[in-house]
Amino acid sequence: MEGSGDASWTVADWRLALWTLFSVLLPVLITAWCSFQRSRRQLLIRDIFRKSEHDWRYTDLFGQPSYCCVCAQHILRGAFCDCCGLRVCESCLKKADQLFLCKEIMMRSTAGAPSSMPHHWIRGNVPLCSCCIVCKQQCGTQPKLCDYRCVWCQYIVHDECMVDSLRTEDCTFGEFKDLIIPPYYLSAINQMRKEKRTSYEKVVPYCRMPVMVLANTRSGNNMGEILLGEFKMLLNPVQVFDLSKIAPAKALQLCTWLPGNAVRVLVCGGDGTVGWVLDAIDEMKIKGQEQYIPQVAVLPLGTGNDLSNTLGWGAGYAGEVSVEQILRNVMEADGIKLDRWKVQVTNKGYYSLRKPKVFTMNNYFSVGPDALMALNFHAHREKTPSLFSSRIINKAVYFFYGTKDCLVQECKDLNKKVELELDGERIELPNLEGIIVLNIGYWGGGCRLWEGMGDEPYPLARHDDGLLEVVGVHGSFHCAQIQVKLANPVRLGQAHTVRLILKSSKMPMQVDGEPWAQGPCTVTITHKTHALMLYHSGEQTDDDDASSLSE
Repeated sequence: MEGSGDASWTVADWRLALWTLFSVLLPVLITAWCSFQRSRRQLLIRDIFRKSEHDWRYTDLFGQPSYCCVCAQHILRGAFCDCCGLRVCESCLKKADQLFLCKEIMMRSTAGAPSSMPHHWIRGNVPLCSCCIVCKQQCGTQPKLCDYRCVWCQYIVHDECMVDSLRTEDCTFGEFKDLIIPPYYLSAINQMRKEKRTSYEKVVPYCRMPVMVLANTRSGNNMGEILLGEFKMLLNPVQVFDLSKIAPAKALQLCTWLPGNAVRVLVCGGDGTVGWVLDAIDEMKIKGQEQYIPQVAVLPLGTGNDLSNTLGWGAGYAGEVSVEQILRNVMEADGIKLDRWKVQVTNKGYYSLRKPKVFTMNNYFSVGPDALMALNFHAHREKTPSLFSSRIINKAVYFFYGTKDCLVQECKDLNKKVELELDGERIELPNLEGIIVLNIGYWGGGCRLWEGMGDEPYPLARHDDGLLEVVGVHGSFHCAQIQVKLANPVRLGQAHTVRLILKSSKMPMQVDGEPWAQGPCTVTITHKTHALMLYHSGEQTDDDDASSLSE
C-alpha cells in the first residue's frame, strides 16, 4: 500500500511539473508568434509602401476621428498619404493602392499641351470646421465617411451637394494657385525640353510665383517631418524636398524649369540650413543660372535662429502658426538683400604651408567665450546627439558651459594675443576676452548686440550696407549681462574689411555657429556677394526693425 501511494505521488508530481512547464512556455510561444506575425506584417506594409505611388506613412493613432476610405469603418490606426490625404486600415492598404490615384506630379496625358485639369476628389476625413463651397454649411460633422475634398484647391463639398458639374469642372487650385506648380505646366515644359526649346514664356501665366519648400528634418524636434507632409498636401509634391535625402544644389535645379526671377524658396531649418541653401544658390551663379536665382524665406526650426529673427520670421517655430498662414506670409514678403562675407583663415608658422581655410559668413564671426561655448556644445552633441532634441535642452547646455567659463576664464587676456585692423587701421584693444564681428542685427539667440541699451544711442545695424559691426566682450558673464540688457558691449567700430591676427596660443573661433580650435593665424573678412532674401514685416521682434529697412 505504501509503495502504490509513493507511485501515485510521483505521477502527480510529474503532472504538476508538466502543467507548470506548459503554463510558462505557452505565453512565451504566444509572444514569439505575435512578434513573428508583427514583423511579417511590417515587412508586407513596407513592401506596399515601397512599390506604391502614394507617400504612405503609418501611425498608431490618428489625431482626429478617421474612417477607412475603402471599407468606411472607423479606424484608430493605419496608414495615411502625405500627398493626397487618403486614410486606410491595414487590411485595405493594398486595395486602396489599386483604387485611388495619388496627386499627379506631371500630367500623364501626352496628347497636345493641356492648360487645365479637373478636380481630384477624395471622399471622407475632411478637415475639422471646414465649410462646403456650395451651401456654405459645415462639413465632416457626421460620424461616418462623408463629404469630398479636392486635393489641389482644398475645396470641400457635402455628399448631397456634389453634382456632376463639380466632378468635371476645371480645378482653380484655390487660394495658393500662384504658388502651386500645376502638373500640366511641368508636362508642357518637359515636352519643350524634349524638343530642345527653352523659351518658357508661353507657359509662364500658369506659374506666377512658384514656391519651393526645403526642409531639414533633423532640425526642430521632428517638426520638419510634420511640415513636409503638410506642405505636400497643399502644394505639388515635386515642390517639397527633404534635405536629409537630397542636397540643396540638386533640389534647386527645379528652378531652371520655372519662370525666371519668380521662384521663392522656403527653408525650414536653422541658420546652418539657410547657409547651406545659400551656398547652393551661389553655385547656380557660377553655372551661369543667374536668371533662375530664387528669393529665400526662412521658417526657423533651429536653436539660435538669429538670421531668421533679423529677417522678421521669428526666433523659433513650434507649430503655433498654420501652414496656410506660412504660405500667405511667403506670398506677402518683401524682397531684400543680405550681405555674404568671405572669411579666410591663413595659418602661421609651422602650419603656414597648409591651404587657407575659407568660410562663407552670413551672421557673425567670433573669437573668445561665445565661440568656446559653441565648441563645447558641438563636442558634446557629437558624442550624444540623442540628448539634443529640443531648444530648451540646447540652451540649458549653453548655459552650463557659459557658467563654467565664468569660473575658468579660458579666454582671458585676448587683447594681448590678437591684433585687430578695421579697413587697414590698427585698433587699440582694451582688456577683452572676446571679439565678435556682426553682419546681422541679432546675436546669441535674440540679442541686438550693436544697438545695446541705455543712454548710448547707436544707429541700427543693417545687413545690406556692406559694413560689418565689430564689438568686444569682457567674458561669459558680460555676454550674459548683454543678453538680459544689463550691459552694453565694447563697440570697436564698423568696417568694410576686418583683419584679425592671432599671434600666439590656441583660441576657439566660430563662423555662424560652426566652431573650431585655431592656432596662430591671420583672419581676413571681405565682402563676397549678396543673397536675395524675403523679409516678413508681420513678425517684428524689435520696434526699430521697420525703420531699419525703410532708411
